[in-house]
Amino acid sequence: MTISPEQASWFQKTFDKLTDNMELAVLGKRHTVRLTLTCLLSEGHILLEDFPGTGKTMLARSLANTVQGSHARIQFTPDLLPSDVTGVTVYDQHKRVFEFHPGPIFHSIVLADEINRASPKTQSALLEVMEEGRVTVDGEPHSVGRPFMVIATQNPIEQAGTYRLPEAQLDRFLMKTALGYPDRAATVELLNEAKVRDRAALVKPVITADTIAQMSRLADDVYVDPAIVAYVAELAEESRRLPHVKLGISARGCLAFIRVTKTWAAADGRDHVVPDDIKALAEPVLAHRILLDAEAQFTGVSVEGIVSRLLDSVAPPTDRVA
Repeated sequence: MTISPEQASWFQKTFDKLTDNMELAVLGKRHTVRLTLTCLLSEGHILLEDFPGTGKTMLARSLANTVQGSHARIQFTPDLLPSDVTGVTVYDQHKRVFEFHPGPIFHSIVLADEINRASPKTQSALLEVMEEGRVTVDGEPHSVGRPFMVIATQNPIEQAGTYRLPEAQLDRFLMKTALGYPDRAATVELLNEAKVRDRAALVKPVITADTIAQMSRLADDVYVDPAIVAYVAELAEESRRLPHVKLGISARGCLAFIRVTKTWAAADGRDHVVPDDIKALAEPVLAHRILLDAEAQFTGVSVEGIVSRLLDSVAPPTDRVA
């Protein structure tokens, strides 16, 4: 069943309301805020890679405060253990049973701050929960519930003492984006309100977890023409043939692409996906899934350039499939 025009209109109004609410804390970054909300409603996770002081943590906290649910922040450090993330089973001497004590991952929205500072063993503790929405401790599975979203941050300029995220984990992030520095107008507004120590505290809940689930179900019903599906498949195939590309777009990446374009279209008040949705979301959805060879680094080829070349090399559909 396809989403109705009335439902698409309600989705757009609610989405804009969420965006406006988050912009109370994150000034001048409406596009990034919309990407983050799209990721949440698509039941995915997002990786924010940017310089210090650009508002990565503020974005995560404002999203957590917008949704009427629980949230937690995990500061990733080299000595962080997997059990510090997932939880641990402890023997209760009085009850004479083993009891599971859930870790901070059992919240609706989890901020994994500076995720690349933890060891690969601790990073891998997130693989199962990000993919399946559950963790397994001592052979027992534990569901984290819905909605559930991991917002991970990492600093691209301080690489000493960090561990690069493996491709398998990068592929589990629905999107990767950056905030960047605010423009002049946003900076002036921020400085004029310097007395506000915590802008995320200005953000109050405006939506419940049940409404998030309802919006996610509506996004699933957005129509995707077979020509759009074929377009995404062709982009994936072409990405594996381009020069300097060592690893192209996976099947998981294609599925992610379709999921986010549905939500993006609904956020625009439409009941169907158009080729422009594919182009608008290509970089945040695909860039971190493409691995370049060693020669690309020496020739100045960037992943962003590869994505742009990919969009130029594959013509978008002009007609719907009957």
